[in-house]
Amino acid sequence: MAASETLVVRARAAAKAEITPAVLVLAAALPIVFLHVNYQPGFSIRVGSTSAGIELSDLAVIAVGLAAAWQGLRGGFGTLRYALSLWIVAATLLVWILVRSESLRHLVTAAKFAEYALLALSVPLLVRRRIDWEVVAAVIAIWSGVATFVGLLQFFGVDIAAAWPAGRRQPSFLGHNDFAALSALALGIGLAAIVFERRRIGWAAIASGVLGAVLAGATAGLIGIGAGACGLLYAAWRRRRLTASSVALCGVVVAIVAAGVFTLRAGDYDAFIRFLHIRRNEHAQRAGVETYSQHTLLAYIGYRIWRAHPIAGAGWQGSTDAKNVDPQLPAAHRQFPNVSPISFPTRAHEWGVQDAYVQALADLGVIGFVLWLAPFVLALVLALRANAPPGAIGGFAVLAAAGLWAGQGLVAGLPLDAVTWLAFGLAATAAANASA
Repeated sequence: MAASETLVVRARAAAKAEITPAVLVLAAALPIVFLHVNYQPGFSIRVGSTSAGIELSDLAVIAVGLAAAWQGLRGGFGTLRYALSLWIVAATLLVWILVRSESLRHLVTAAKFAEYALLALSVPLLVRRRIDWEVVAAVIAIWSGVATFVGLLQFFGVDIAAAWPAGRRQPSFLGHNDFAALSALALGIGLAAIVFERRRIGWAAIASGVLGAVLAGATAGLIGIGAGACGLLYAAWRRRRLTASSVALCGVVVAIVAAGVFTLRAGDYDAFIRFLHIRRNEHAQRAGVETYSQHTLLAYIGYRIWRAHPIAGAGWQGSTDAKNVDPQLPAAHRQFPNVSPISFPTRAHEWGVQDAYVQALADLGVIGFVLWLAPFVLALVLALRANAPPGAIGGFAVLAAAGLWAGQGLVAGLPLDAVTWLAFGLAATAAANASA
């Protein structure tokens, strides 16, 4: 009889440990979300005079939202209440973006930007047990490994997925900044596995994350990873898990990423130093686009657009509209006379601001800038104060995303959007776990 009861108990435990279909929906959606739109099937629908593109990633995000709603109806929506402040400020930001969309075309992109918020709401509803998180983390780590492998092939000259010339930074199948975002997320998972649980499997995620971040060659990614490592170490200190070996591990990881990025971007850094007149510029005007000088130029244009619309901004995506950009070009040409003409925005090449913080000011004004920052701050506080899993990874991901947005404009449907909203969702999950 005792043996029979033991078998029943084990069977019940095994049943509880089964992976639910709803979690599998999230796991299956992640590789699709972390894939450049150019490699996804899709179709367009006509909305008045505007064409709205629907990609596979859009359908995947919606499927995750529906799975989360189904799981909430079955198990309750109580896990969401522990991050109520986060949901309020995030919703306010999205409403402000919709309100500040001054054309149907921009309203469509605003709706698509808001769509990815479903990921944040879905994580606390779907990731309720340890096995749920393990499945999600494993998929992210494996997909990061695949992306890094593709990046390595590109680095050694295999011409696939819009590869750059051999020996240079590579986009994998995501694009440089998004490749760095996926790599940073996997790196955070690996570091947490080693620092908190001493699980050797974390080394695989660390290896793919570090190598991917180096191959992506994104300076903003390096900044984000450095900030994320500090956040993870703080979480370890809060949980009395901080050791000298953990500090050394994070320091070595950041140092390797920094060395790799600095090596691959040496030419860009040298050009930027010359642009700043720290070193003698051998050419009066450069012929091609140079990354950091162009980023500085575009940020200056964004700043001037904000100065013209300080409170409410020029409107969502207004910093790409000719009516707002063209009046600022004469001053930009005077300010940057030695920058290549092709670096300046034109009707054919809008370019955008390429810095989410400056663009938030230009498009949404001071109001929108505060609303843009607020979810990051609240999510970070929730993640690190919760002192519960997956708070450390959530804190790492929030800080990594915050760093990456310094090199990326506000574009709907990016993998970086997914990393950001997933980070918010992990912070909310940690808050729910801490209160359980």
